[in-house]
Amino acid sequence: MFNERVRHMMASERLVTAPLQTSVQEAARLMAQAGSGVVLVMDGEALAGVFTSRDAVLRVLAEGRDADATPLSQVMTANPVTVEPDRPFGTALKLMQQHAIHHLPVVERGKPVGVVSARNALDPELEDFICESVRREGFEPPDPSRH
Repeated sequence: MFNERVRHMMASERLVTAPLQTSVQEAARLMAQAGSGVVLVMDGEALAGVFTSRDAVLRVLAEGRDADATPLSQVMTANPVTVEPDRPFGTALKLMQQHAIHHLPVVERGKPVGVVSARNALDPELEDFICESVRREGFEPPDPSRH
């Protein structure tokens, strides 16, 4: 699973993008319609930032900002960490852990093509894989020279 390519592990929901000037209110509507927790904020065709439902709570609601008047450019995470689609999924997980992020944009040739989310990492198959790998760490095969 860790060696599986990122392109095979990306979130299955529709990629949600919005321009920098999009209001937080509109971004929240887009996320709700798509069933997604993240909007990739675009400056033309380039990825400028990431805005998540957590950002909406911590950077907008908690600070008393007007969601209809606040553009994403003011509350997004600018210059986000990204991963290429042909990198191993383990690389994406490591980046997410190192940078304490839950959504990692997948970018190919400078353009976003998907998102890897913490939800992908919690997939039941991955959980089984981790449990099996931990179990095997303590297992040492018999030494054939000892017979």
